[in-house]
Amino acid sequence: MIPCTKDQMKAYSEAACSGQYEKQSGLQGKYDNVRRFWEDEITRIHLRPHLMKLIRFCRNRMKRIRIMDLGCGCADGFDLLTGVRERDPDLQKVKIDLLSPDILGLYKGVDLNEDLLRQADEHCGSHPKVFFEKADFTQGLPMEKDEAPFDLYFSSFGTCSHHNDDATLIQLLVEIVERTPEYCIVVCDWLGRYSYEWQSLWTHEEKQPRNMDYVVSYIYYDKDTRDAKRNELQHLSLRLMSRDEVAWILKEVERQTRIRLNLLDLYDRSIFTGRHMDTGDYNSHAQPIRGFVNSLHEDNTRTDLSRLLIDYSPRQGFPFLNGYFEGIQMAWNTLIQTTMVLMESYDTSKEEFLEPLPACSPACPPALRMMMDRMRRIIQGVGWLNIGLPRENIIEPQLGYALRYIVDQMQEGIGAAHGLVGILEIDKS
Repeated sequence: MIPCTKDQMKAYSEAACSGQYEKQSGLQGKYDNVRRFWEDEITRIHLRPHLMKLIRFCRNRMKRIRIMDLGCGCADGFDLLTGVRERDPDLQKVKIDLLSPDILGLYKGVDLNEDLLRQADEHCGSHPKVFFEKADFTQGLPMEKDEAPFDLYFSSFGTCSHHNDDATLIQLLVEIVERTPEYCIVVCDWLGRYSYEWQSLWTHEEKQPRNMDYVVSYIYYDKDTRDAKRNELQHLSLRLMSRDEVAWILKEVERQTRIRLNLLDLYDRSIFTGRHMDTGDYNSHAQPIRGFVNSLHEDNTRTDLSRLLIDYSPRQGFPFLNGYFEGIQMAWNTLIQTTMVLMESYDTSKEEFLEPLPACSPACPPALRMMMDRMRRIIQGVGWLNIGLPRENIIEPQLGYALRYIVDQMQEGIGAAHGLVGILEIDKS
């Protein structure tokens, strides 16, 4: 039996009171390095061109952008959106944020959990253009009849998966369409149906909606602590989503409104690096890859790169998914192994490689070929530095960004990651 929305909120209260939902960063916690340098940044990268278009649209109509964050939590959406920056800004520039004060008109965060709203208010409630409201967005669009429409409806980190019944999400999107006078962007964020983290839940019955029993066990980084508190953890019923299911929902909204929702982008986020890779709660073969990626981005910390190598375990009966994950795994491992060979063969005193550089197979994906060359140039360019721990503070973080680039370039937005994110456009102009 699916717990009611009110009961599910206990899980977020528990998470907020654990202390792990505080604004911290590093090797563990909600705001670990993967969250800050991978997940948030990947969303910013995908959203940037569409946010730029929205900004131009609003400026041309002499108006500022109004944002509604659906399921705002601790105001994570505000942090993410205000961190979107210009694409490839000049090195000389200082202010490069897209949502500058002169274009941001209002940010309204709505959530049902009072503990998270309290943290959100403590974090940025003093901002004159920010306010928060308690509301359940699975029961309809939280807007008053005379309230002005918004230009960006935003959700993040699986928030839309709280719509256990597709009908409630369809109704929400219908209401957004009806309240939009000309143009707006909608960002929907679900849990992916075919994430390797919950490989045991894969099914061929895609026409049958699938909700998973999701445990927020990752708030306890240590396995012994997780196991000790296992019976105390709250459970959530969250909807798993695939590309085809997203397409069906959009068609149904169009059927009811006669207005098309343009799917601008649909992408998989956190392939092999989702939080439950490290807990292994839903896949006994999962490796704690996220923790070692966190280490790549940790200051003054040297990572055992061999612990980053992925050994994907296929599930019989899913050849397409197995091939999908195998391809990404091979590219991932090849880059790590190449980087290890480059560092082993680089002579810091002679400032040169002592052995021939690894050759790139003709079958290498373009993204992998590009990142292999980039790591060669980085190691050659900084390997000779004798101050500032070049491996820990330059080479390893750049390897992290290179891995992130490869995965993002090879993903296909099919729901095969922790997150499946859709960027939608309503254009009546």
